[in-house]
Amino acid sequence: MSIAESKDTLHNQLRSFVIQNYLFGNEDAMVKPEESFMENGIIDSLGILELIEFCEDSYNITIEDNELVPENLDSLNNLTAFILKKE
Repeated sequence: MSIAESKDTLHNQLRSFVIQNYLFGNEDAMVKPEESFMENGIIDSLGILELIEFCEDSYNITIEDNELVPENLDSLNNLTAFILKKE
């Protein structure tokens, strides 16, 4: 699998998780790849903790305290790029 294919697959998995867990399974919900989860009310602070746990469990990574910043976690694009760097 190429990096582009794995990036698309990862992005789609993360998008599905966000829709299922924070948007009540509403597949029609528009989650723009660059859209801030926090600023747009998609995920709250507790939701971020759930998202971190999902990522750590699903992708066998550890997210360190100093990595808990919006640049890594606050949009589908940021989260996808961050996980790809961690793997």
